[in-house]
Amino acid sequence: MSGSSRERLTVIGGDAAGMSAASQARKRRGSEDLEITVFERGGYTSYSACGIPYFVGGVVGDVDRLIARTPETFRSKFDIEVHLRHEVTEIDLDRRRLRVHDLDGGRERWENFDQLMVATGAVPARPRLPGADAAGIHGVQVLDDGIAIRRILEAERPRQAVIVGGGYIGLEMAEALVMRGLQVSLVDAAPEPMRTLDLDMGALVADALRNLGVTLYLGERLDAFETSDGRVSAVTTSERTVPADLVVLGLGVRPNTELARTAGVPVGATGGILTDRQMRTRADGVWAAGDCVETSHLVSGKPVAIALGTHANKQGRVAGINLGGGYATFPGVVGTAVSKICGVEVARTGLNEAEAAEAGFETLSVVVESTTRAGYYPGATRMKTKIVAEKRSGRLLGAQIVGEEGAAKRIDGLAIALWNRMTVEEMTGLDLSYAPPFSPVWDPVLIAVRKAAEKVEETMRECR
Repeated sequence: MSGSSRERLTVIGGDAAGMSAASQARKRRGSEDLEITVFERGGYTSYSACGIPYFVGGVVGDVDRLIARTPETFRSKFDIEVHLRHEVTEIDLDRRRLRVHDLDGGRERWENFDQLMVATGAVPARPRLPGADAAGIHGVQVLDDGIAIRRILEAERPRQAVIVGGGYIGLEMAEALVMRGLQVSLVDAAPEPMRTLDLDMGALVADALRNLGVTLYLGERLDAFETSDGRVSAVTTSERTVPADLVVLGLGVRPNTELARTAGVPVGATGGILTDRQMRTRADGVWAAGDCVETSHLVSGKPVAIALGTHANKQGRVAGINLGGGYATFPGVVGTAVSKICGVEVARTGLNEAEAAEAGFETLSVVVESTTRAGYYPGATRMKTKIVAEKRSGRLLGAQIVGEEGAAKRIDGLAIALWNRMTVEEMTGLDLSYAPPFSPVWDPVLIAVRKAAEKVEETMRECR
């Protein structure tokens, strides 16, 4: 322990995972027993990173609406000391201390710890290409990034934006910038946006983007960024040059583990920190949670690093319960995600066809078109549901949904079925709710799994 009679828990990172862990630990251990200190290199704690595109687009007007709890709240109500704009630059596991840099004051100091919680999140992938460090090129990971982009939109009035990468953040930022009146182009090396979807479902997303007014340059490799007076002026692809006043990188993220790895905390094949189910790392007294850790995919059985606030909050909660003397475990993930491009909702869970094949499954799939409500009820819209199942057993392996309002949240029922290793035949009997304003009498999920079950039966007959 440190010099005081209290044990000291130090948290690196003040967003979802870090503050969930700190709060849960405090709930179980009072201030007289446990001192909790948090270092956050940004300017905010406990905010909704998923809300950043909506703040940029103006759907959320005030940044304070994205912040769940401030440092003052943590200090006054929970006796958790939070230091904003303080970056931990070194972890010394032997001496149980951290080197902390005060970004505003410019000073450095060493801080002792007994237990250490690493919640350093993820960092946006940044291409190592000519001009990549120019002004006007932004990643979107923390709230400070969103605030910086919104200030540019309001102060500099850029006209042409290029999104590089067609993942969730890229698409949500494309919508946000269209809403701000910019001419938006999107460049992606993949043949369709959203690589976590199969190509046929990704094509539906591409249509939605085009209908929104986004110009798509798909299947084009990013080669360089052109600059003028130190600012980005264009994006160069393998096929063309696209003018740009503003570039947003949507190339995905990677676990931010350099600090922990350098200190000797083991990382896994995905680059995420290795933990057990209690979120304890392989270094004594060191815990980790959130976007910086590696977890297990419950369908493929493979290690994955999936950056989502839902996982970060759950893992932080598990770590905090254990730090507080309780017992909790994090079982893994099934890869559920949802997004929206204007009126088009997109959702997925489990494995797509390519991922299932890579995991060694023989698969079959069906795509079913249905309506979100009874066809005669006002507001009924079209949606497509794709089911991926194991060829002979009929085990559900994954699902994807693209549709309009009321479509995407149906993915939750499919995620629960995945979690419980259900077959598509078992799912045909699910007691799902029905009323005309919410669903046809046969819910789109039930129609899709019934068609999948029929296809499984056909393949079994062929095998006989």
